Amino acid sequence: MSDTITIPVRGMHCAACQGRVQQELERAPGVTGAAVNLLLNSATVHFDPAVTTPERIVETVRSTGYDAELPTVAPSHAAEEEERSRAAAAEFRDLATKSLTSLVVGVGVMVLMPPAPVQLALATFVMLWAGRHFYLRAWRAFRHHSADMNTLIAVGTGAAYVLSLVATVRPGLFLGQGMPAPVYFEAVIVIIALILLGNALEARARRQTSAALRAIASLQPRTARMVRGGSEIDVPVEEVRPGDTILVRPGERLAVDGVVVEGEGGVDESMLTGESLPVAKVAGSTVFGGTVNGTRALRYRATALGEASMLAGIVRLLREAQASRAPMQRLADRISAVFVPVVLCLAVTTFVAWYLLAGPNAPLQAFTAAVSVLIIACPCAMGLAIPTAVMVATGRAAELGFLLKGGEALERVGRVTTVLLDKTGTVTEGKPVLTDVLSVPGAAESLEWLGPVASLEAASEHPLAAAVAEGARSRGIRISLVTELTSRPGQGVSGVVRGTAVGVGNEAMMASLGLDIAPLRPAFDRLAGEGKTPFYAAVNGSLAGVLAVADRIRPSSAAAIKGLRQLGLEVIILSGDNRRTAEAIAKAAGVERVVAEVLPEGKIAEVQKRQASGEVVAMVGDGINDAPALAAADVGIAMGSGTDVAAEAGDLVLMRADLDTVLHAIGLSRRARAVMRQNLFWAFVYNVIGIPVAAGALYPAFQVLLSPVVASAAMALSSVSVVANSLRLRRFR
Repeated sequence: MSDTITIPVRGMHCAACQGRVQQELERAPGVTGAAVNLLLNSATVHFDPAVTTPERIVETVRSTGYDAELPTVAPSHAAEEEERSRAAAAEFRDLATKSLTSLVVGVGVMVLMPPAPVQLALATFVMLWAGRHFYLRAWRAFRHHSADMNTLIAVGTGAAYVLSLVATVRPGLFLGQGMPAPVYFEAVIVIIALILLGNALEARARRQTSAALRAIASLQPRTARMVRGGSEIDVPVEEVRPGDTILVRPGERLAVDGVVVEGEGGVDESMLTGESLPVAKVAGSTVFGGTVNGTRALRYRATALGEASMLAGIVRLLREAQASRAPMQRLADRISAVFVPVVLCLAVTTFVAWYLLAGPNAPLQAFTAAVSVLIIACPCAMGLAIPTAVMVATGRAAELGFLLKGGEALERVGRVTTVLLDKTGTVTEGKPVLTDVLSVPGAAESLEWLGPVASLEAASEHPLAAAVAEGARSRGIRISLVTELTSRPGQGVSGVVRGTAVGVGNEAMMASLGLDIAPLRPAFDRLAGEGKTPFYAAVNGSLAGVLAVADRIRPSSAAAIKGLRQLGLEVIILSGDNRRTAEAIAKAAGVERVVAEVLPEGKIAEVQKRQASGEVVAMVGDGINDAPALAAADVGIAMGSGTDVAAEAGDLVLMRADLDTVLHAIGLSRRARAVMRQNLFWAFVYNVIGIPVAAGALYPAFQVLLSPVVASAAMALSSVSVVANSLRLRRFR
């Protein structure tokens, strides 16, 4: 048995920070899995409660040098997200204030060039006030025998400060060697200012990556209008209990999940499903908290509250998805694990090379190049490359009406080559309806015989009988009481309706009644060929007509399947129905391949067969019988209108029962994977190019030696560019 806890972690600012916490958690006894998220400043840990406790996990994180604490229980998801948003806004304001103040001081020093003691005082102020956390975190990392981005900044600016301090206090040490006394105070100030500015812009951009989560969480109203003793009172939503009657007026958001008991109208559920059209609600309809009522008031009975509500479930899944790690992250993690030590070695190598090979100013050039190497190196960009794309993509997915269960699912969806579709409830609506009512040729057009037949079916327990009864009611036919009901397994049902003998069933049923079905055989065969389920009806010993029931194709299925095929995907229908019916549905939906008459184990076998041939398989289903195949597929896609079992087995949950959402999911995943690759490419290329340039690779040919100030600006912009690139996914259509 495994439990899960998400712990707030403070102080992480780069991939090396994230990697160190991740590594220590994975090594901890009793921890079965961990996902540390740099963007959310959190660690989601799966652990065995028989071996370890949340308190021990918190201590494990603290042992790495970062602050951690047990999560607090917020009154609601909205309150928790508001607090997170306030903290992010406060972080941005603090960083922006420090960066802009430091930048003004640095530019002032560069323009006015005050005496060295004044520069020393200003640099000391900026380091102790604005850049203090860099040095504290670097020291903390050193004490724990590790290094991170703060180490590079602290060593680089610290070395420049110490050298400038010596040159200010004892200039003779340099003048005696025939060198000018170097003062880099303005560079120290501007470097800290630019890095802080980059951090501020990065914090602001990071906050935008979780905008979708905040928007969804904020949909929960704070109060509910309860009906008690004939009067209406507004109460905090936390005080609502199952069974309470809630009134929602036109244009208001529903406070909690429930079932309509009075009134009818349309409810905007686009926040759940992405579907813009209102959903009709009548007595008995299910409604969800956070959705918007239409133009008529509704009264409904509260059912699911708090963590059991649909909105809370979406927020929970979205948080888990955004906190997860995508497979592409592993490459960045491996590089980040050795990045800072390698950069420190390169800086030392750069200093030695310049010192030995340069001319009279070799020591100063060596120092400048080494500091530039330290400053330009940026593990942040690699740490942000994948998580930012995952956060933005999963948030955009929720806005479009589907939930991706994490970064791994996000990546796999984009690699799908074959899509297997369950027929009933996926391609079709899963609700059989009466489609055809045909009388015996030559008989009057009156359908008087349908009344007794529908009454007989209303009393039957056959799954398709209810469709006949409901279809008759919709045609204005009254249902009557049935007597002498007799079920004939494998044939049909018979009985007496208000003195009229009625029989409904197949050819064997009609034969047992001594009736010739030849007049209706052509119509029966035609209806069967259309994928419908036909059966004969007899009234008072005479053949009356033929009826057909069918599960209609969803309006969006054909267009969505066409879109999937245009993406180069193979689409196959899996069905437990007879081949004739399945092939008729497939033809209407535009699917060329059908695997019919298969049980759940047959669906699993088909998934495994496709996987064995090297295909990446997505299975789309909505029922309990689909759950094993959903779990076996590379990507399980569960229709949100289906069972909870199916939803739990899926990697992707569609909040509305339309296949076009599958098309959107695959398109978004492909776009997200492209953004991840771009982010990794530019993060790696930035360092691969930037570090050699900072070390002086261009100096022999072009006499170009990068200034530490320019290096700090490049370092700051690299992280911002990665986040900005990920934010493009918010515009996915």
